[in-house]
Amino acid sequence: MTKDEIILANKEFLFPAVFHLYRRPLVVARAKDQYVWDADGNQYLDFLGGIVTVSVGHCNDEVNSKVHRQLDTLQHVSTLFANEPQAALARKIASLTPGGKLTKSFFTNSGTEANETAILTARCYTGSTEIIALRHSYHGRSAMGMTLTGQGTWRLGPPQAGIVHAHSAYCYRCPFGLTYPECDVRCARDVEELIRTTTTGRIAGFIAEPIQGVGGFVTPPREYFQIVEKIVRNYGGIWISDEVQTGWGRTGGKWFGIEQWGVIPDIITGAKGLANGSPIGLTVARPEVADGLKGMTLSTFGGNPVTATAAKAVIDFIEDQKLLDNCTATGAYLRARLEELKAKHELIGDVRGMGLMQALELVEDRRTKKPATAQTLMLLEAARENGLLVGKGGLYGNVIRVTPPMNIGRSDVDHFIEAMDKSLAACAAAAGSAR
Repeated sequence: MTKDEIILANKEFLFPAVFHLYRRPLVVARAKDQYVWDADGNQYLDFLGGIVTVSVGHCNDEVNSKVHRQLDTLQHVSTLFANEPQAALARKIASLTPGGKLTKSFFTNSGTEANETAILTARCYTGSTEIIALRHSYHGRSAMGMTLTGQGTWRLGPPQAGIVHAHSAYCYRCPFGLTYPECDVRCARDVEELIRTTTTGRIAGFIAEPIQGVGGFVTPPREYFQIVEKIVRNYGGIWISDEVQTGWGRTGGKWFGIEQWGVIPDIITGAKGLANGSPIGLTVARPEVADGLKGMTLSTFGGNPVTATAAKAVIDFIEDQKLLDNCTATGAYLRARLEELKAKHELIGDVRGMGLMQALELVEDRRTKKPATAQTLMLLEAARENGLLVGKGGLYGNVIRVTPPMNIGRSDVDHFIEAMDKSLAACAAAAGSAR
């Protein structure tokens, strides 16, 4: 198929709800390491990584060689049969969880399924039904996942019952109009009133992303989750950490984002970067919590031998190449260079994130913090023209998300900054011409 035929087929045969990032859809033809090429042969530095999924580089040789061997050995059996790749992956994950306390895994095919499984498990274990989620969050595209999600843009169709949303620790746009640390982290302490006024007072659990992904990499103060954890447990709930985007070392130095905040959850969910692009979902829990899911269940494709092999190979590669350390070191270098861009370009109102998960919030005016939504779209297009792929997020669609493969180096960061600097300058010039 030609490029135009591919675009036409997408328009004719896919749901209209499936959208593209650019005005002219980008048809990706191939990829390797930190680069992708479109159907016209143009090369792009990929600092989106398939939406925080390409964790160890496109078409990673070490990962793919193990996948190829497994594909020729055993491709599929379902969870009705035991197989070595699934068992080996589950054992490895158990050794990595915080404190080694989460040791029982259930594999599915996506982060959405992983979160569905976590909510079901929390309700079965506690005997309660009500769940606390956060505003600005994103937890998937199923009916339950969209109900958990705290952004109207991503909530399609009727919501499910039993979900209430607490304030997120969005310090740049504090919902209480306060300033950290003088605020005494009021957003965290407000969770208790939320439980007492909008639930029965006996909750099943609390689910949160350690850093909110689609929400625009909202990064809480260090004590936020510790305060919330005490409140949640006082009202009978268990803790679910949605690590679909923050897991596997991306935040730097730790396997899971929640470890940065000193909280040990009862359930962790994962997906995306765990298998570097192969479809996988993970729900791993403390044994007593997993035991709460009584009866029998299965997952036809969960724990698939080929996907499980890919995931185990990704973890091994991260360990062998010391990528947790690279996310810390290269992430710090990236953050410093982003701060330089902020000092140079008035369009950037805030820089936030952790490790190789960084964001730029764009505003029309730094004093009023009016979201620069139109300029964000312009910047995406300009970055594309400059050979750079980045993401977009935030409630107002004004946050640039930066999530490159975790094995990039400083030269890649310099290349990224040069392209982003040119793109920001092009946006400023266009805005000046419009005035």
